[in-house]
Amino acid sequence: MSDAKYFQRGKIHELRSELVSEKKDPKHAKKKVVMKRIVANMTMGNDMSPLFADVVACMNIPVLEIKKMIYLYLINYSRWKPEMALLAINSFVRDVSDPNPMIRGMAIRTMGYIQVDKILDCLCGPLRNCLDDRAPYVAKTAAIAVAKLYMYDRVLVENEGFLDQLRFLLNHDNSTVVANAVAALLEISDRSDKVDLVLEVDVANRLLTAMNESSEWGQAYILEALTHVLIENSNDAELLAERVLPRLSHANSAVVLGAVKAILYFTNYISKDDVVNSLYKKLGPPMVTLLHNQPEVQYVALRNMLLILQKQPEFLRNEMKAFFCKFDDPIYVKISKLEIMVRLASDKNIDLVLPEFKEYATELDVDFVRKAVRAIGRCAIQIPESTDKCVQALVELVETKVNYIVQEAIVVIKDIFRRYPNKYEGVIGTLCESLDSLDEAEAKASMIWILGHYADRIDNADELLASFLDTSKEEGGSSDVQLALLTASVKLFLKRPSAGQDLITKVLKWATEEVDNPDLRDRGFIYWRLLSTDPVAAKAIVLGDTPAISTETDNMEPALVNELLLYVNSLASIYHKPPSTFIGGVKDRRLVKTPALHQAHNPFAAAAGGGAPSPARLNSLNIGGLPQSVAPGTPGTPGTPTSAVAAAVSGGGPSGKPVVLDPFGMSGLSSESDMFLQRQYSLLLRRGRG
Repeated sequence: MSDAKYFQRGKIHELRSELVSEKKDPKHAKKKVVMKRIVANMTMGNDMSPLFADVVACMNIPVLEIKKMIYLYLINYSRWKPEMALLAINSFVRDVSDPNPMIRGMAIRTMGYIQVDKILDCLCGPLRNCLDDRAPYVAKTAAIAVAKLYMYDRVLVENEGFLDQLRFLLNHDNSTVVANAVAALLEISDRSDKVDLVLEVDVANRLLTAMNESSEWGQAYILEALTHVLIENSNDAELLAERVLPRLSHANSAVVLGAVKAILYFTNYISKDDVVNSLYKKLGPPMVTLLHNQPEVQYVALRNMLLILQKQPEFLRNEMKAFFCKFDDPIYVKISKLEIMVRLASDKNIDLVLPEFKEYATELDVDFVRKAVRAIGRCAIQIPESTDKCVQALVELVETKVNYIVQEAIVVIKDIFRRYPNKYEGVIGTLCESLDSLDEAEAKASMIWILGHYADRIDNADELLASFLDTSKEEGGSSDVQLALLTASVKLFLKRPSAGQDLITKVLKWATEEVDNPDLRDRGFIYWRLLSTDPVAAKAIVLGDTPAISTETDNMEPALVNELLLYVNSLASIYHKPPSTFIGGVKDRRLVKTPALHQAHNPFAAAAGGGAPSPARLNSLNIGGLPQSVAPGTPGTPGTPTSAVAAAVSGGGPSGKPVVLDPFGMSGLSSESDMFLQRQYSLLLRRGRG
């Protein structure tokens, strides 16, 4: 509160007169007050640049507090007035030789900030001396100045040998100097295409020793540097991992995640499976402890845990309760916790998890409720032993008659029907009671799929589908709903020709004549041609087995997972995307190929090691050709019709014979029901053409 008086707009001429005043001021108290007013005005956004020459003239004052404010002023205005910054060169050269290490350090730091050519030319000599300075404060400040200088002139830094001096600082007795040297080398390595930071194991051990006395941010930089260690022996990787483990109990979340990243890196070079599994188990509790921090830290930890779970699904198996959502959790934290709970769910803990999901499905946040309902469906699909309980929970949610819950449950139940066909049809009646409340495209498409798939078991399926057709004509509807309606109508006609003949006529005419959607129109013509050509083939295609559905599609590719694990504790681990997809000019991380690189633990190693795959590996990819074990013309290979549709389009029937003389496919019918089906459809064609 005592400094508030300085934050008042000052007039330039008044401040200048006080700066150049020659009144007796042996302790420079008045100059200190004036500089505080100038810095305060500068902070408020007032232009104080006209005072540049007068401020530089005060650099001779031997008061540390005044020098700090002068350096702050110079850093702020030198980038906008580089020609005026030249006035301070002589003062800088004098200050970097001052007996006081604080002044030497501040001078070299300020010169590093001022990116003016002439000042940078004068910086090289003092910077070289400061890097060898005995005072730790000066040396650590000079190390960071090298990184700043490298951003401005890379060639100058390399030619002057500053990189070699940085490497020499890794052996410094002071841990803060070592940490700053590591930070500078990491920054230079990340921004340079020519410089790659590679540390030997003995250097890594020295860094771990220095880490014991480093600040928390110094520890974070050192842990990051440990992911650049060249490991040629599995035992070295084990020892390094053991030395990093104590950092998992640190109070700073950046140190904890840095330790996790380093340990994950070392596991790529450890050949013993039991050691690797033991290390993964030790990562779980410290990461769970991070969930007691602020929501932002929780989110970062949760996203990193989701990434590690895809590599090692068991490392959080006993920590399920830690991910139960709290009432005051932000939505982004709740969704991440929900995702982890689904991945950890099993037949052993489903009785613990399912009531939680049901509770979440009754909350007020609509997006979170939808994801909770989907979580129940995912558990039903990935845990067959729990499907009955999950379906019962979904039915209870449908009976609540809450619109968005019902619609999400219908989408989920459709997937369950695909995963377990002909098993839970008893819930269809409950779903049909909520047809009038459906107003979302995905829910409508799912319900239409259910009606078409079980058309032979729903007595009024034709009426229900007709209501969807009327709604789609009036409101337009989405393409997904329209395509689902077309396919469901064909299924109804194939299963119950007498009940579906009127509807199929309306739907096909609507799809081929009244709709502008080319996908819908083309599919309508395909169905029309298929039914008129070969009803038996139509049955085999339209009513064939649907592809099995699973939750494996939620997993990332193993190679991508292994690549992202090299970016733990960074934005890439939060986005779950490689940095090159959202940051331009970033250098890709790669595992270094050594004899210790354990291929079994890291299938990404061959591609990530920086070298090309072996010739044998290339030969097995079969790029641009067919597998040698599959002959051309085999079903399922290019150039071979795989269905009756392909045969019909190419001019032949299922047997390869032309179908011109039998336009309705009568010769292919083998039963009375098929003959009846074809007669009904022939009648429909006449009505449509009439």
